[in-house]
Amino acid sequence: MTALIDKKILEYLADLGRIKLNENEEEKLLKDLQNILAYFQELQKLDTTKVEPLTGGTIEKNVFREDKIRKYENPQKLIESFPEKENNFLKIPPVFG
Repeated sequence: MTALIDKKILEYLADLGRIKLNENEEEKLLKDLQNILAYFQELQKLDTTKVEPLTGGTIEKNVFREDKIRKYENPQKLIESFPEKENNFLKIPPVFG
């Protein structure tokens, strides 16, 4: 198995991420990243031809109700019941200060 990441690449990535690593951290991180990438190489060997791809981790579908237009018999009565109004418009507190 070839190493997918070496010390030079790790230093380059740390520099891109503006991460300062001391020698001990560098060695541990390099070993961890090599193990992670080796694990992914193992996973790539698996036959997944009969496995359906997941898009969200579930097969459940969202259920929506149909929008229905409600007509009020007396819209003027609705306007009159509102606390504040101006020229048949409903007046609300300002949204943006």
